[in-house]
Amino acid sequence: MNLESCVKEGDGNVELRIHCQPRASKTEIVGLHGDAIKVRLAAPPVEGQANTELCQFLARYFGVLRQEVQILSGKGTRQKRVLIKGKTAQDILDRLPL
Repeated sequence: MNLESCVKEGDGNVELRIHCQPRASKTEIVGLHGDAIKVRLAAPPVEGQANTELCQFLARYFGVLRQEVQILSGKGTRQKRVLIKGKTAQDILDRLPL
């Protein structure tokens, strides 16, 4: 798969497909996993800690407020769809280290 298939733009927002790996040594974007961007998370998948860590990390990484990052689906799984408000697909693609 290519990076463009992981990023979808619409209505002034961007939707990302994310594959999470909780309990990593540090939180970082590490590449692609199938048709999703792979993110390692330092937080454990307990009581929403990994989801919170993911949203905070993506907000910092893409330069938006925390409330502008929302998990659309996959709160209980590794595969997630995440909405980032106020960014374009090109903004996201330019910032990704892939």
